[in-house]
Amino acid sequence: MNSQYTKKWIPYKLNELGSVGRGRSRHRPRNAPELYGGDYPFIQTAEVTASEFYITSYSQTYSELGLGQSKMWNKDTLCIVNAGENTAETAILKFNACFPDSIIGFIADPQKADVRFIKYYLTTIKEQLRSITKGATQDNLSVDKLLSFDILTPPLTMQKKIAGILSAYDDLIENNTRRIKILEEMAQTLYHEWFVKFRFPGHEHTKMVDSELGLIPEGWEVKKLGKLASFQTGKLNSNAAKPDGIYPFFTCSQDIFKTDTYSFDTECILLAGNNANGIFHLKFFRGKFDVYQRTYVIRTLNDSKVTNYYLYFAIKEQLDHLKSISIGAATKFLTLTILNNIDMTLANGRLQQKFANFISAVFTQIEVLQAKNSNLRQTRDLLLPKLISGEIDVEHLDITTEDIAA
Repeated sequence: MNSQYTKKWIPYKLNELGSVGRGRSRHRPRNAPELYGGDYPFIQTAEVTASEFYITSYSQTYSELGLGQSKMWNKDTLCIVNAGENTAETAILKFNACFPDSIIGFIADPQKADVRFIKYYLTTIKEQLRSITKGATQDNLSVDKLLSFDILTPPLTMQKKIAGILSAYDDLIENNTRRIKILEEMAQTLYHEWFVKFRFPGHEHTKMVDSELGLIPEGWEVKKLGKLASFQTGKLNSNAAKPDGIYPFFTCSQDIFKTDTYSFDTECILLAGNNANGIFHLKFFRGKFDVYQRTYVIRTLNDSKVTNYYLYFAIKEQLDHLKSISIGAATKFLTLTILNNIDMTLANGRLQQKFANFISAVFTQIEVLQAKNSNLRQTRDLLLPKLISGEIDVEHLDITTEDIAA
């Protein structure tokens, strides 16, 4: 480390670099329907955790009543989860939004701090933040606990250089993620057109017949999901995640972790078996991996006459229904009984194969983009501690963000 370089770095508390406060949601009960459905974005911990760097989407909105009992935070606010298993996860708002008191907001003073630098710094001390949050009932990162940490802060120009280098990687990751989402939406739209609206090639000449789910094309069937697929859960708990692991480790979170072992080497569908926010994440994967004990590994049965591609989109089409029939209060669960008894419309094999031929090319593109993102994350994560600690001197680098990660 260059001591001449880092001697200009000063330890500050977070509230010395900007304003800090908890989100607000005063009304009880919090799920009162009159609070929702208006024009004001309402961010929850799930959106923070699911975001790579910026929060760019939301699933709920507040009404005027909801806004009145909450607080609107401006774009570029850094959101910090302060409770639960995702404590200390961070993301930056891309729009004005409200959020509850399970999130702490930080607004950078533009004369003192670059919000991107602060986000990266908090990422490097995430485990330290979590280590002091253990409580009697649940993990909790209070504002006071957060402000007990020093943030070793370089001059603003160097903050911007460090943040520029790292955010160039995150911008590329975000762009690739956006392309992945477009490809997935395109594939889901095709599935919906062909297998939900029944507007598949040749549908004009196909007779419709009665079924348990209403009219379906002749030659199609209605089957229980349990008759089409097998379900396995993992044997690992969350402690199996290793920062330097070799194999993907899938949990009920949208994040993909790493671990040292693999129990599966297959093409399959991965479905979260529980989620505190009622969002059951679904993934299609092929290769070696390991899995959390409450995550389902779903594979088609040999005699089921269904492809994994078809089954993936068929389950994805039913995620809202699965959310509505899940059990539990704070945490929602999908049991084997629920999954086995889901009714699925099964198209004929010829149409399924035609769909699979198209979708396989889409998934190949998605896998290429996912591999690029994996490499970008690895490079960023190698640079992150070296830049944040001052091990790499950026003071005299003549760089622009267009030069970075090229």
